Amino acid sequence: MTMEDYLHFEEEAFKTPNHGDIVDGIVVRVDPDEVLVDIGAKAEGVISSKELGMRGDIDSELEPGDQIKVYVLQPENEEGNVVLSLRRARAETTWIVAAEKQSDGTVIDADVREQNKGGLIVNILGLRGFLPSSQVARAFAGSLESLVGKRIPVKILEVNRKRNRLIVSQKAAEDEDRARKREELFSRLQTGTIVKGTVSGITSYGAFVDIGGADGLIHISELSWDRVSKVTDVLQLGEEVTVKVIKLDPEQTRISLSLRQLQQDPWERLVQSMPVGSIVEGQVTKTKKYGAFLQIMPGIEGLLHISELSWDHVERTEDVLKVGETVQVKVIGIDTARRRISLSLKQLSAPPASLAGAHTDHRHDEYPEEDE
Repeated sequence: MTMEDYLHFEEEAFKTPNHGDIVDGIVVRVDPDEVLVDIGAKAEGVISSKELGMRGDIDSELEPGDQIKVYVLQPENEEGNVVLSLRRARAETTWIVAAEKQSDGTVIDADVREQNKGGLIVNILGLRGFLPSSQVARAFAGSLESLVGKRIPVKILEVNRKRNRLIVSQKAAEDEDRARKREELFSRLQTGTIVKGTVSGITSYGAFVDIGGADGLIHISELSWDRVSKVTDVLQLGEEVTVKVIKLDPEQTRISLSLRQLQQDPWERLVQSMPVGSIVEGQVTKTKKYGAFLQIMPGIEGLLHISELSWDHVERTEDVLKVGETVQVKVIGIDTARRRISLSLKQLSAPPASLAGAHTDHRHDEYPEEDE
């Protein structure tokens, strides 16, 4: 030890403590009405029985040689001793711990004690805290009274010792937990993974599914092989579903899901059950100037070109077919690579004598480019 270190040690050992200091001490003697403590100052400190703690039980709490932290109530009393408090030291230390927990962002448990008009009173680390109603969990929809008596996870938002103010948030703890689960989720998910989840939101363009830590989106086009007009025709809020992960974006924390890719591709059935030349029944789903689209089986529509409506010339598709109408048609072309099927209504009958032997293949079974 250098002379400088020695002088510093002497100064620290014999300096007079100030009111409000929290210092380390060693129990020297335990008497019925007070405890004598060595705090390294020029005089020993004393703790009266009422300042020992909540119980004030000297014999069961302290023994000579115990190392304790004490709060300085009075630097020097009439006998020249420092007046100390174990109870206040514990309370102040708890406030320090609370401030550290706030700084670290630690999630800790709190016991809900009572409700008031602004929120809930909680016990946290032995301190009285306040949970505003605006900071209750996002998904909570019941009465605040129902939380009284329960233990809930919270984060500390504000610590103000001078005003005895301790504000906590269940919502922030929930966000922290969700962020952790999201990180864990992305670490184990990969494209092609099949997961279970619960529908957490519905929009005009798809449904959000909570898959345990993050929400993934099933775009409306991935709900079914059939054409879907409204998401609610397929899914309902709160419904449990099994989905397939089709795209992951960890940076944007986006997950794309599919429901239809877990269903059999109707084109697999089509090739087997409806070869070229088959006569099938279809329902008109929409009409265009160049023809009509017919649903010939769930998830599959074919194009009935305007030139295949009749052996006679047709000016407007709507002059022959209406949306919702069901008709029999002939399969005249299947392009499995492009997932397209061409249909004909006129080829269910023989051409009129005036057209017999005429070349009628004008390649009108091709899909118009604007519908690609």
